[in-house]
Amino acid sequence: MQLEGKVAAITGGTAGIGLGIAEAFVREGAFVLIMGRNAERGAAAVAALGGSDKAAFFCGDVKQQAEVEAFVQAAIDVRGKLDILVNNAGGADGLGSPIWEFSDEMWHDTMTWNLHSTFWGMRAGMRHMVANGSGRVINISSVEGKHGKPILTAYVTAKHAINGLTKSAAKEAGTTGVTVNAICPGLIITDIVKRNGPETAAGMGLTFEGMVDLFAAESAIKRPNTVEEVAAVAVLLASDVAAGITGATYSVDGGTAAY
Repeated sequence: MQLEGKVAAITGGTAGIGLGIAEAFVREGAFVLIMGRNAERGAAAVAALGGSDKAAFFCGDVKQQAEVEAFVQAAIDVRGKLDILVNNAGGADGLGSPIWEFSDEMWHDTMTWNLHSTFWGMRAGMRHMVANGSGRVINISSVEGKHGKPILTAYVTAKHAINGLTKSAAKEAGTTGVTVNAICPGLIITDIVKRNGPETAAGMGLTFEGMVDLFAAESAIKRPNTVEEVAAVAVLLASDVAAGITGATYSVDGGTAAY
């Protein structure tokens, strides 16, 4: 029960990595508020997490600044505090073209979904945490935030920026009792990867299965990572024992990234 009595807010918490982290947090004693765009999926996620005593759902879109800020405030209001903020929501649609063919619309959409949403959540959450003298911010970045990848240029750029944002914010909050870290997962076969992966793979001249094999071959463990492996690191970073860990970018990528 490493997180007993803690209140956590998780964007993109109704499926995939976000839901896996929510499940791990609940098992460790935390109450979680999860954000997502689909109310039906949100209700199902709350039920899976153990009902209203364990979790609550906030329907919103992280691409909308006001909704991200309202989500953070709702997490504070539900139990009177916010101990842990996980900026997990992100991804990319419409991939499959090189930068010289990439549209302004898709560039801005990718930045908003990944980078801007993380900044909005951090700013709102850290105001509360710094005033309280404690807190944990965990940004879900990507292995793609540590190297380059063709066709994924906008996504790669956003994740590199999230890593820099994490490190700078950690320096700013260093003596406040608030830590800021990022987790950089490798390929994980979540619902969003299944949905968007075929288009990304086609842009790389591969089938979806071929893309999965390629990403796995780039790792040391020769397989995709799992949601549970990411969630275990999130629990560590959210816990009291991680008070001395800040400004770190933890790779959970099977040895893919060089650093």
